[in-house]
Amino acid sequence: MNFKNKVIVALDTKNLPESEKLIKRIKKHIFGVKIGYEFFLNFGISGYKKIKKHKINIFLDLKMHDIPNTIEGGMQAISSLNPYFTTIHISGGDVMMEAATKNKNKTKILGVSILTSLNDRQIQKYYFKNRVNLVIEKYVKYAIDKKLDGIVCSPHEIKIVKKIAGEKLIIVTPGIRPDTYAKKDDQKRFMTPKEAIELGANYLVIGRPITKSQDPLKEIILINSSID
Repeated sequence: MNFKNKVIVALDTKNLPESEKLIKRIKKHIFGVKIGYEFFLNFGISGYKKIKKHKINIFLDLKMHDIPNTIEGGMQAISSLNPYFTTIHISGGDVMMEAATKNKNKTKILGVSILTSLNDRQIQKYYFKNRVNLVIEKYVKYAIDKKLDGIVCSPHEIKIVKKIAGEKLIIVTPGIRPDTYAKKDDQKRFMTPKEAIELGANYLVIGRPITKSQDPLKEIILINSSID
């Protein structure tokens, strides 16, 4: 497993054989892969285990948000799969976060802050007219207090997280779009890999710019060279 590289490739796909083929080609050049709803609901635990056989770090991104008892049981099930990272929503509250950390074993729990697909107008609508910075500041403090291992935030919030948390939280950043990727799709708060790393991100989650590329390996090598 590669712990030096910073890129986590999102396997948002309905094609398991293609995912395995991609992993074989790129795994020496990335930190790991992210498995989210699309992959997990299509292929389940058996699909997860097929990816695990490739001896690669897995970020199981299920963004759990439920009552504490359900989260405690869910985390127990997740920890048996031994992913490197998994996610819960910080907005689930203190007791939910405490329940999540009870059975995590070696898995690192990341708190989801605000989805990178939300723009300022949507954030003010659904977060009771609070601005992004205010919400993030509170969430960072909650994550530290409840002993989460890290936080998921857009690159635009990295500076705030670093200011409050220092090295106490691992920062995993989606919303990354290389200069070579012209289509910004559904990401509203994005930056280039170089910009995010320079601000203090520990890991970058990148999906479509790599998986939809004509040459995924070449794209990863270009990204790695831009952040070395």
